[in-house]
Amino acid sequence: MMSAGPHPQVPMTAAQINQQHYQAQQANQRAKIRSRKPTDKNLPDGIDELLVGGPDLAVAYRQLRDFERRLDATMTRKKLDIMDSLSRNTKHQRKLRIWINNTVEDQYWQASASSMDNFEFSSTSEATYRVTIEARLLDDPLDLDKDKGNGEDDAGKEADGEKMDTDDKPQQKPAPAKPGQRTRFAHFFKALTVEPDRPKPGAHGNETIVEWKKPDKTPSGAQNLPAIADFDEFAFKRPGDENLNITINLFRHEEPERFAVSPELADIIDETDATLKEATLAVYEYIKLFGLQDDEETRNFRCDQYLKKIVGRDMGMIGHLPDYITPHLRPLPPIKLPYTIRVDEEFHKNPTPTIYDVTVAVDDPMRARYLSFLHNPQHAGMLKEIARLDDQLATVCQALHESKARHTFFTSMANDPVGFVRTWLSSQKRDLDIILGESARGNGESIHGDEWRKGGRDSVWNTANARESVNVLLSRPPSRPQQR
Repeated sequence: MMSAGPHPQVPMTAAQINQQHYQAQQANQRAKIRSRKPTDKNLPDGIDELLVGGPDLAVAYRQLRDFERRLDATMTRKKLDIMDSLSRNTKHQRKLRIWINNTVEDQYWQASASSMDNFEFSSTSEATYRVTIEARLLDDPLDLDKDKGNGEDDAGKEADGEKMDTDDKPQQKPAPAKPGQRTRFAHFFKALTVEPDRPKPGAHGNETIVEWKKPDKTPSGAQNLPAIADFDEFAFKRPGDENLNITINLFRHEEPERFAVSPELADIIDETDATLKEATLAVYEYIKLFGLQDDEETRNFRCDQYLKKIVGRDMGMIGHLPDYITPHLRPLPPIKLPYTIRVDEEFHKNPTPTIYDVTVAVDDPMRARYLSFLHNPQHAGMLKEIARLDDQLATVCQALHESKARHTFFTSMANDPVGFVRTWLSSQKRDLDIILGESARGNGESIHGDEWRKGGRDSVWNTANARESVNVLLSRPPSRPQQR
């Protein structure tokens, strides 16, 4: 067993030390390369007349540089707008059209005339019905062309307050969409139940004929979903030889989840349903609007007659608003779609589906494009290519600066060789004095000038530079005499 307490660190081997030293050297080398990398992409002054293409070439380059700066600023602003739009997760209201129909099999009226005359009935056959529930988004871009001329904009029945039309003409459904092309019927709901209006003999209460639940951890509108959570048509088959009234309950699936608010909370936010975030912001705006925030302690607020029903006391804390609001949020009631399962011969001579329009919340149509733009690998590769071209451009501009400096040097020397050499030697001498520390002034000027010979209050000796230089000289330690 290993003893308790601190243990000495295992010493590094020679190979590990060498590897660490090599990595440090490589990091320093990369840092030096980055520090020496040119970044200036501006043309040197006075180069317009020296270019082979003439001044127009320099003017065109500066115009391109100005356009590039404006384009970069615009793209950066648009990218920030996209990121802000994605963070808000805006929802849009759209119409979901639902078709409900049923077919029958082995009903008594479907038997052949000869079998009925001879009273020959198969003992194994059983009368059944099959109910089909299908849905499409009306304003889906994939369905706009298909819906034209079909009269679908005027058809439909009432679904929890939606517009109803009593037109009995059969409505043509758009062609089914391929998986992954758009938001499908199952994406809008987390559960579906079908209940009959009257129970079977011997049953206690309403009996659920069908029940479907979406698997857990299945986000709304996700891609590559399992078949049980990714469909446009839902169907079930049951035995029966009589007409039956049923109610189809659709439980909405929204992210973030929406709730039905209590009457007390509805009096404040003036909404019948909201998310927790929306309700919290609405109550906070109500507090700000009516000046209920405490003047001394801004984290507290006073409760009026409406807020007392939510908070339960005279004073509340803004940081606890979600805790006050949560008890007043309830799950949204299901969308109820009544339907009559018809098994009689008269109806099936010309069957007509029952149609409902349901309002559903969908993501911003541009959200998918925004995400694809931000996570597009081609965009990242394009940015790397632009950075590489910028480095090349900065290198070319650095070469132009060096060429311009050489051109100025040789041009000045050719125009006045004697004066140029004298000025150049004087400049080199000043630079050498500064390097060796023999210059009394920081700018390298000679100490033998006329300004240094003058005295008085207005002379150079009364300046801050002179006093600082004297202090530096006095602070130096005295030099020791050399031993012979």
